[in-house]
Amino acid sequence: MDDALTSLAAALKTPTPWLAPYLPVAQRVLAVAKSSSVADALNAARDDALGPVRFVEQAALPSNEPYESFIARTGCVPTRDNLHDLFNGLMWLNYPKTKRRLNLLHAEEIARRGKATGARGALRDALTVFDENAAILQAPDVLVSALRERDWKRLFVELRPEWQSARLAIFGHALLEKLMQPRKPITAHVWLVPDSSDEVIASSLTPERLAAKDFLPLPVLGVPGWWPANELPAFYDDADVFRPARC
Repeated sequence: MDDALTSLAAALKTPTPWLAPYLPVAQRVLAVAKSSSVADALNAARDDALGPVRFVEQAALPSNEPYESFIARTGCVPTRDNLHDLFNGLMWLNYPKTKRRLNLLHAEEIARRGKATGARGALRDALTVFDENAAILQAPDVLVSALRERDWKRLFVELRPEWQSARLAIFGHALLEKLMQPRKPITAHVWLVPDSSDEVIASSLTPERLAAKDFLPLPVLGVPGWWPANELPAFYDDADVFRPARC
């Protein structure tokens, strides 16, 4: 089994709260991964929701074609044998509509602005932030208000019971990779949704909202139930992590 698949299998023996939502799809991948590359294991775990999208080896990507354009043109996702691309594949399997929407917007911007690094623009930058580091949050208004105000003690201590009514899912595959070695400063770009279904998330990805960088910072290990140390209110006294809102 590939090293990335082995690492995921080890992590799922005692799944963390951020990996728990992906347990069913990850188990499908691992069930067929005994002698597979990451791409082969992901392909074997595909279902009808993914449509024609397939995972291919990184070498299939032409050197002169942008990654996102290649996916849009061929339906093939170049995939390396590492955790970063394995988590990317898990997001394709779990959120196919959202991933297709991100890819479409990327490809359209590349076609419109060109592929030069300086031509990326605010929309492509936001798409990359979302794809790599987003967390999807559906939460009561009182929690959203405290998060917007960066009122961390209120958000995580005073309103702690309200988190039972919230749904938080890590979407960014780079963020999931970082959380394989949890550190207190790890911070997500939160994207607020009224419903955390794949269809609703995908429909929320409008160019206008993305280009406006409508994200909120959230130190994810502060989420109740996500890290044992945050049971103590003093956990949130660390101003280097739980920073106040800018004036």
